[in-house]
Amino acid sequence: MPTVSTVNLTAPLLLLLLWATQPTMATNWLSLARLPRSRPVSGAAPCARLRGLTPGQVGVCRARGEVMESVRKAAEMVIEECQHQFRNRRWNCSTTTRGINVFGRVMNQGTREAAFVHALSSAAVAVAVTRACTRGELERCGCDRKVRGVSPEGFQWSGCSDNLSYGVAFSQTFVDEPERAKGLSAGRPLMNLHNNEAGRKAILHNMQLECKCHGVSGSCELRTCWKVMPPFRRVGVVLKERFDGATEVRLTRIGSRTALLPCDPQVKPPAARDLVYLAPSPDFCHLDPDNGIPGTAGRRCNGTSRLAPDGCELVCCGPGYRAGRAEVVQRCSCKFSWCCSVRCEQCKNTVTIHTCRV
Repeated sequence: MPTVSTVNLTAPLLLLLLWATQPTMATNWLSLARLPRSRPVSGAAPCARLRGLTPGQVGVCRARGEVMESVRKAAEMVIEECQHQFRNRRWNCSTTTRGINVFGRVMNQGTREAAFVHALSSAAVAVAVTRACTRGELERCGCDRKVRGVSPEGFQWSGCSDNLSYGVAFSQTFVDEPERAKGLSAGRPLMNLHNNEAGRKAILHNMQLECKCHGVSGSCELRTCWKVMPPFRRVGVVLKERFDGATEVRLTRIGSRTALLPCDPQVKPPAARDLVYLAPSPDFCHLDPDNGIPGTAGRRCNGTSRLAPDGCELVCCGPGYRAGRAEVVQRCSCKFSWCCSVRCEQCKNTVTIHTCRV
């Protein structure tokens, strides 16, 4: 019969063995979005039971538990924003219940879709944690008070600027941890780290000013301003544009180090804010449950457009679509009522709907 000390020793070894036998994809932490709200995501015991976290991320969870609720929120933000940005594409960020990775094993490949998810994920963690700082939900951070004085434009820095530096630092610690644990000599970790940083730069380069006027009768004799993050929808739009212009790269040795350089020597090296990928994407046309690809059968598409991304010929992988009539209920004859509401009637309209053939 094993002694108590033997049992205590084998428990963590079994946990490590469990991690070692599972795919160690860096986006597996997105599975936190599947957890019920009542499930705790901080504390020594709960952290160890969170599926999808690497051992290093479990360590971050234990050391900085107050931030983990923001990480859960970030996972939800990633899925929602990804599905919005790709709602009219063949790959529409469909989630799967099979395995730990919410987007399926298609994320295992170094495609531009994986590049987008990595960038969006790192940005979401930075945004969610920064928002928690601004709202006073975290003990270790608050508003960014470093910017003070009068700006060159003549306004006074004041108010509660978003503490993006704290959010970015945590994103680097948590999201980048799986890649740094693998080492920086392989192509996929370098690709993921580059795209993670590109996601955070999408926030940094789109910071906004909010201002308030002070003075008699709104004269704005004094204007105070503070920095705020862009809406996450704006971050998604920027990264979607980077997705469309992503650069295919390959691992290249330069002296004693390795770097990602464009496969086409005529293409300039990608900037830090650009997305990069290592492998071409599958066509996403046909059902492939093993890789989390639902195919396009039954998807709605735009039958009036030939070349747009949501056009039926592109979404349905050829002219394989059909048109049907459907009755929809829409708001109509809306009127403003003083004060302050809008009242609308319900109108039935018959519309043409195009769907990809099964």
